[in-house]
Amino acid sequence: MEAAILLYDGFDELDAIGPYEVLQNAARLGADLRVRLLTHKAAEEVVASHGLRLAPDGRLGPDERPNLVLVPGGGWNDRSEKSARTEAERGEIPETLARLHAAGSTVAAVCTGGMLLSAAGLTRGRPVITHHGAVGELREGGAEVVEARVVDDGDLLTAGGVTSGIDLALWLVEREWGSGMAEEIAREMEYERRGSVYH
Repeated sequence: MEAAILLYDGFDELDAIGPYEVLQNAARLGADLRVRLLTHKAAEEVVASHGLRLAPDGRLGPDERPNLVLVPGGGWNDRSEKSARTEAERGEIPETLARLHAAGSTVAAVCTGGMLLSAAGLTRGRPVITHHGAVGELREGGAEVVEARVVDDGDLLTAGGVTSGIDLALWLVEREWGSGMAEEIAREMEYERRGSVYH
């Protein structure tokens, strides 16, 4: 499985790095999985919402179609200049997500990354969740908001705020490679899985 975590300036660190660590642990334990931190446009560095600076693995090229694309949130609720909201308004990332989803990629979002899925038109009429501060806007966009920590609707997965991205990634591991691997990763990370998964 090819998995891309799509970064942009202003993303929330834990939204991306929590799932990245879970998925890299799965690869180390034998999952057929390659995880990359990618940007929409070529960038040597991405600056996250709390100031973390990352050198991405590369750019998500127009001809690439990862099996899984995971989008972090960040800065939506406080309307930061560099944020998921800015990217939604710019429109390029939502267009890419819509294209990839139409081509068969599974799309996942953590926190207000779900609002980028909404901007892409992917959440209308579908069960989803986002950070509690953006649930009203998600619902206004036609989504069926489900009160769960992780919502799995097959080719569209969403998680609530920030730390729920770890639960989403552990659920993805369980869904693809079994509960034993997911539990082993959770134990190693000393993470207590919490909340419900709607699927």
